Amino acid sequence: MARVSQEHLDARRRQILDGATRCFSRNGFHTASMQDVLREVGLSAGAVYRYFTSKDELIAAIATEALAAVRAAFERAAEEHPPPLPDVLLTQTLGNVLAGGVLGSGGPGTGDEPEFPRVALQVWAETLRNPELAKALRQGFDEMHGAWSKIVAGYQEAGLMRADVPADRVARTLVALAQGFIAQQALFGDVEVEQLRDGLRGLMSMTGPRAG
Repeated sequence: MARVSQEHLDARRRQILDGATRCFSRNGFHTASMQDVLREVGLSAGAVYRYFTSKDELIAAIATEALAAVRAAFERAAEEHPPPLPDVLLTQTLGNVLAGGVLGSGGPGTGDEPEFPRVALQVWAETLRNPELAKALRQGFDEMHGAWSKIVAGYQEAGLMRADVPADRVARTLVALAQGFIAQQALFGDVEVEQLRDGLRGLMSMTGPRAG
C-alpha cells in the first residue's frame, strides 16, 4: 500500500476544517450535525473521523488554529522596531481574517458575510459550557495578550506611547478592540476594517487638555 504523504494529510485536514467552518457558520454549531459536515466536505465518515471524532474537536481545532495564526501575525509585528501602529496592524490582521487568510479558504462565506466572525462568536459562547474549549481559548488569549504586550512595550521604548501605563493593560484593551470588531461583524455584518482604522486614527490623534 502506498504511503500517504504528509502534504496530502495536511490538505485533507484543511479540507475538513474549511468545510466545518462553512457548515457551522451557516447552520450554527448546535444545529449542525457531523452528517452535515460530512456532506459539506464530501468525504466518508471514516475519512473525517480519522482526524476529528466529534464536533467539539472540530470547533476546538478551528478556534486554536485561528488564534495561532493571528498571534503569529502579532508576534512578527513585535519583532519590528518600532512595531506598526495599532491602526495599521489591527486593520491588516483583521482584514486578513475576513478575507480568509487565517483559516485557509474558510474566511469569506458563500454570501456577502465572512464566516469566521460568526464561528468565533459561537466559540466564545461554547466556552461557557465546555471546560476543555474554555481552557484552550484561555491559553490562546494569554498568548495573544503576551504578543500584544511586547508590541506595546515596543511603542513605549520608541517614545510613541506613555511609559507610565502598564503595557499589559494597554494590550488587554487592544485585544478587546479586536474582539469587539469581530462581534460587530458577526452580529451586524456591515462593519468594514476601514471603519476600525479610521476610528483608531481618531482616538490616536487625541491630546490632553492644554493649560490655559
